[in-house]
Amino acid sequence: MAAISLRLPDEVETLLATEAEREGRSRSEIVREAITDYVTRRERERFMAEVVTAANAIGEDSAASAEARALADATDDQALDDDDVTSDWWR
Repeated sequence: MAAISLRLPDEVETLLATEAEREGRSRSEIVREAITDYVTRRERERFMAEVVTAANAIGEDSAASAEARALADATDDQALDDDDVTSDWWR
């Protein structure tokens, strides 16, 4: 595991120490979790931005837009054609 060193404002360090004490965890563990959550959130945000960009590009291309609508309609129709809608499919 890599080791890093960072400087925190006194107020942030106090908050971190308080949280670690409340949780019964080390400050390092709290910081690792916070960094992991941050990086994961940023990756998700970048992915969603790419999805929006792709969706906008499809929306501007009439042929691609028509194909996407046809695919969505076919998927909806397929779901509606299921004869056993009362089955416990989630079990």
